[in-house]
Amino acid sequence: MKRPEGFEPPPEPAPEPPADGHGRPSLADRLARRRRGAETSASAPGASDDVDTGPVSVVTGPPRASRSARIGRPAAAGPAAAGPAAAGPAAARPEVARPADARPADGRPEAVRPAEPPRIGPADTTAAAARERAAEARRAARRASRQRRRVEKSEVRRFTRRSRHRRATWTAVGAVVVVLVASVTVAVFSPLLSLQEIRVEGTSRVDASAVTAAVDDQLGTPLALVDFDRITGELEQFPLIASYVTETAPPHTLVIRVTERQPIATVATADGVDLVDPAGIVVQRLDGRQDGVPQVDVGGAPLDGTAFRSAAEVLLALPLTLRSTVDTVTASTADDVTLALTSGEQVVWGSAEHSEKKAQVLAGLVADQAKRDPAASVEYDVSAPDNGIIRTR
Repeated sequence: MKRPEGFEPPPEPAPEPPADGHGRPSLADRLARRRRGAETSASAPGASDDVDTGPVSVVTGPPRASRSARIGRPAAAGPAAAGPAAAGPAAARPEVARPADARPADGRPEAVRPAEPPRIGPADTTAAAARERAAEARRAARRASRQRRRVEKSEVRRFTRRSRHRRATWTAVGAVVVVLVASVTVAVFSPLLSLQEIRVEGTSRVDASAVTAAVDDQLGTPLALVDFDRITGELEQFPLIASYVTETAPPHTLVIRVTERQPIATVATADGVDLVDPAGIVVQRLDGRQDGVPQVDVGGAPLDGTAFRSAAEVLLALPLTLRSTVDTVTASTADDVTLALTSGEQVVWGSAEHSEKKAQVLAGLVADQAKRDPAASVEYDVSAPDNGIIRTR
C-alpha cells in the first residue's frame, strides 16, 4: 500500500529496560526517557507557541543547567545535539524564576561559598601615624604587663596562703614573747620604775619619819627588786607597830600601812606606870595612871605569864561600856581573876574561859541591880556563866 506523502510511521517501541531491585526503572533509563520526550516536544510544530508559562515570573539571565549537570552526570544530549529545530524556539523560551531554596548554578549552597576577604586600605606611612602606632603598642604592652603581674600576684597569694597564715601566727607569738620579755626587763632592771618615795600611813604614837628613815636605804632600787625581808627586820625595832602592810604604787612609790598596838591596861612599876597592850608589850611609859584605862595587878608576875594573859582576855571580852567602868583587875593565877568597878562593886570572874558569855551575864546583872537598888553595895559572881549571882556586901 502506498503511504501518503509526508507520513512517517510511528517509531517502534524501545525494549523495556531492566528495572532496579525495587521494580522501578533505573536512573539512567529515566533520564533517557526524559530527553527523548524533550526532543519530541521541541520538534513538534507550534510547540513553542503553545507553551503556558502560568503565573510564574519571567527573569532574564543565563539558562539553568540540566538536572544531569546539577547532579554531576554528563548529559547525553543537549540543545546542540537536538539539532537546529530544538535549539531555536526552545532556547528562546524565557527562564522561569527559581524557588528560594534552589541551588545556584555552581551547585553549592550559599552557606559554603567562601566569604570575601576584608578590603584593607593603603597604610598611613607618615611619621605622626608611626609615632601614634608606637605609642599605642607601648600602652598595650604596659596594660598586658600589669595584667600579667596582677594574675601572677593572685596566683602566688593563692598558693602561699597556708604558709602566710603560719608565718603570721609565728610572728604574733614572737611579738607577744618580745613584749613580755621587754615588760619584765623594764620592770626589774630599768630605773624608770625605781623607788623614789616612801609613804607611811596609820601612825599616831609611832613616829612616821623614823619609820621612813629606817627603810630609806631601799631608795633607787627598782620596785620589783625591793628587799621586803630587810624592811621587816627594820620595822621590828618599833614595839608600837603591831603589824604593817606594804604596797607598791608604780612608778616610784612604796606605801607602808602601819597598825599600831592598842593599850588595854596599865601596870605599876618601880619607875612609874607602863601602858601595855594585850600581849604585855609596853606601848608607852607614863608618870601616872591614864583615865579610862584599867590597872592590872598580877602580884609581880611577868607580863608574859598566864595571870596577865587571863586578865587581858577578860578585859578584851568586856563590852566597851563595861570596860570603861573597870578600875582594877587582880589576878594571882589564871583562875582567880577579880574586877573592881569604879562604882565600888566587885566582880568575881574566875578563869578566862567562856569570857564572852560571862560578860553578857554581868551586863544583865548590873542592869537588874540598877533597877532594884542602885545605891546598894553588891558583889557580882559570874564564875559560873549559867548561874549569875548578886551578893550584898
